[in-house]
Amino acid sequence: MLDTGSNQIEIPFDCRHLCWFCGEPAGNTFTFPNSKQALVTCPHPVLTLPGCDECCKLAAKVKKSTIWSVAQQVKSSLIRRYHKDLAIGVNWSEESLAQSEFAGGSFSGFQKSAWFMYQVAQGRVNFQGWPLVVNGVELFDEPEQEVFTFDGISYPCLLDAIRHYCLIFHLDKNFFISTLEIYTRKRFAEAVRFCRLTLADTPKERAVMLKSLKSSLDAESN
Repeated sequence: MLDTGSNQIEIPFDCRHLCWFCGEPAGNTFTFPNSKQALVTCPHPVLTLPGCDECCKLAAKVKKSTIWSVAQQVKSSLIRRYHKDLAIGVNWSEESLAQSEFAGGSFSGFQKSAWFMYQVAQGRVNFQGWPLVVNGVELFDEPEQEVFTFDGISYPCLLDAIRHYCLIFHLDKNFFISTLEIYTRKRFAEAVRFCRLTLADTPKERAVMLKSLKSSLDAESN
């Protein structure tokens, strides 16, 4: 347990040394709310949770009213910070890396460590902190946004996934959003593929393709 004044935070035995935000070894703690302004708007009592140094520093910069909203922002920051590591899982599989011809070349180090780097980043982003129990009473979250899971990664929200894929594939964000509105989030992969085909197109050409796409999908549904 962690003692936060009058509050006893219960920590599962197998999580007692882990960061509540990302599941990495915890060498620090984070207390929330930690300002007069947050104390007024926060619906839950003051909590002190174990955290790694990186997540604690990220959390300290977040201005939200609940610990769960803080956690979402920390996840978003980790996704942006480690987008190159997460992109490994988008561009490669473990088997394709093992069968690549990097061995002995200048990229041999990448071949050996890349999948491990991806797994670490994936594990941190996907980690879900254990339920928060204070003085024997479990606290419950009312999420601001719905988690979006795609290709093995749980994003705090759909916008985080959009930002991530636009970054790693150099996609035009506004065009991707317009495309996704047509495909819907259930066909996220198709929206990504469609936008990747238009990288060399002009805005006018993209507008024509978007109109054609909408007509085609409308015809499918009728």
